[in-house]
Amino acid sequence: MSYKDAQQFAQKWNDIVLSENITKETAQMMSKETVTNFVDHFNKGWVEYRKSVTEAGDYAGTEWRGEGIKFYDVFDNEYIDCLGGYGAMDLGWSHPEVVEAVRMQAGRSGIPTQELMDPLRGALAALMAKITPGNIDHSFFVNSGTETIEGALKIAKLYTGKFNFISTVKAFHGKTQGSLSVMGKKDYRQGLQPFGGQTFFVPYGDADALAKQLEICKTVGIDIAGFIAEPIQGEAGAIVPPDDFWPRARQICTDYGILLIADEVQTGMGRTGKLWGVDHWGVTPDIMCTAKSLGGGVMPIGAFMGSAEIWKAFEEPNPFIHTSTTGGNPMACAAAIAAINVTLRDNLPEKAAVNGQYFIDRLNDFSNKYPGVYDKITGKGLLIGQHFKDPEVGYKVAAGLFKRKVLVAGTLISANTIRFEPALIITKEEIDEVLNRLEDTLKEVVFGGVTATLK
Repeated sequence: MSYKDAQQFAQKWNDIVLSENITKETAQMMSKETVTNFVDHFNKGWVEYRKSVTEAGDYAGTEWRGEGIKFYDVFDNEYIDCLGGYGAMDLGWSHPEVVEAVRMQAGRSGIPTQELMDPLRGALAALMAKITPGNIDHSFFVNSGTETIEGALKIAKLYTGKFNFISTVKAFHGKTQGSLSVMGKKDYRQGLQPFGGQTFFVPYGDADALAKQLEICKTVGIDIAGFIAEPIQGEAGAIVPPDDFWPRARQICTDYGILLIADEVQTGMGRTGKLWGVDHWGVTPDIMCTAKSLGGGVMPIGAFMGSAEIWKAFEEPNPFIHTSTTGGNPMACAAAIAAINVTLRDNLPEKAAVNGQYFIDRLNDFSNKYPGVYDKITGKGLLIGQHFKDPEVGYKVAAGLFKRKVLVAGTLISANTIRFEPALIITKEEIDEVLNRLEDTLKEVVFGGVTATLK
């Protein structure tokens, strides 16, 4: 079998990666070929869903480079990024300090041997212990947010000896199914079975429902390992719970002897105006998960964390019951250390709180000004949800903003809710520019007749 065509294809794209500038002809080829490649070899439905394809004109929106809160497509068109990688771009695009840390580390080593101890993994674990609440002082590093949830559920099962969980309605915790169910080695399966444990769901923010569900489970003899929730629901539309929810959930979990697991994958690292979402309520969970922005928008890395007491479940009797070949690799750890340094040094959580409140206040002004369009505005910090009266309106707003070179985050549940998640380095002047383009879009939606069908 000859791989000549494959090698030539690889060479063509490698040359593009290494080139300093892209010609108009090359940009046209890249845009058209990218759509073809996605449709034929990645996911046709994914392409059809994207407003960057359906609303872009002759050539699909094809991102190529970025700096700060702005990114540029292959034609060098400038966009304001208010999607932010669904929370991964807290520091913006290609933060120079994070990029340099990764570049320097890549020249030394990329993937660890797995036999020797790599210093940056240890340093990052120690650093996480300094910034996490309460007695959380141990971390395990992985490549993605969903892997942190897998790890959290796994250690919760091992620590408690129980297999069932309680979650919340409209929660988003990742998309993996649980690879251990197909693992063929007893040493890694023992102590975690059965894999078909039950999950019960309660309305988000309803502490009474949580207590009632736990009482029911206790009465009928169903053991619960833990309760998992996002401090603020992200994918559901930046939903903030009642102020008493997290303190009460903490106490309820303690009373029933179950673990409280906080999914900070989207809310962590300053997004909501505090370093951690749970900090708004002064709560210490038993297990925390973070990812997305931990890598500074440059490298994928996630972590699930807990106390030394809980970590005994990973240390005894089999310290290799949870491992990862690439999780916590030196480049990713270098990125995370640099990202944490920038976040703390530049006081980005406080900036997110101040600018986020300014953003939310202005959006509430729009909500009052265009009552036929908006249902409500939700969120904390720079995790903001615009809730529309109708999904058609939500899509029109998102598409209209894209045409005006502003990228915003929709939700997978419905276009009723569109999120703003810009980098935490965004300024009030940049927010004002986004708001100007948003109002221009709203006027088009209202006076273009989209809302007429809603009356």
